[in-house]
Amino acid sequence: MEITTNTNVGQLVAANYKTADVFKKYGVDFCCGGNISIAQAAEKFGAPVTALLQDLEKVSTREDMESVLLQKLPLDALIDHIVEQHHAFVRENVESIPPYLAKLADVHGGNHPELIEVEKLFTQAAAALTRHIEEEEQILFPYIKELVKAKAKGEAPVRKGFGTIANPIASMHDDHDAEGERFRSISALTKGYTLPEDGCNTYRVGLAKLEAFENDLHRHIHLENNILFPKALDLEKKLVN
Repeated sequence: MEITTNTNVGQLVAANYKTADVFKKYGVDFCCGGNISIAQAAEKFGAPVTALLQDLEKVSTREDMESVLLQKLPLDALIDHIVEQHHAFVRENVESIPPYLAKLADVHGGNHPELIEVEKLFTQAAAALTRHIEEEEQILFPYIKELVKAKAKGEAPVRKGFGTIANPIASMHDDHDAEGERFRSISALTKGYTLPEDGCNTYRVGLAKLEAFENDLHRHIHLENNILFPKALDLEKKLVN
């Protein structure tokens, strides 16, 4: 893929996930705000466009086979991957992370009051993401699988109460944006998950788990926003028309 200032951020990351690290380096949101050009992203996030393009060119010379395979997956198989890998990760960590944050807020909250806010923000994220993935698994994902089956049978899809698939997808986008913003706040409060001088091992593990959660969330949202949702919208449009 030729990379220019007009290249779409989300499409580039979908083609080669190695570029995600470059966008992270320059503070560019590639998952929630990925449906814009590199030029627009550079302006929005204050990134030097020439340096950004040069770094993107360097990593894009190495093909990312995982990205290639994920792009080629049938939509029902991609959904299974998201549920088995990323939804499972969310469910596991919304249970395992809170005890660390509670202990950190209790022991270190005096010297680091930001930990109290981090605990509050993660509690909100855990509740919102739990609801979010349940809605996807109960409403949106089953419908996308129905679209796949309808295409295989050469039939028109059965209309749902939510109307076009664009409606639940818009709701999922809003949720993604909210969680992306929430974790930007958590990252800022922890100075990019940096262990302070008085941090103990529990502090180190708690920050590492938070950073791993954010990184997985970025990959999770990217797969949906930049691959699954656009393809599902296109599939429904073709079947209905």
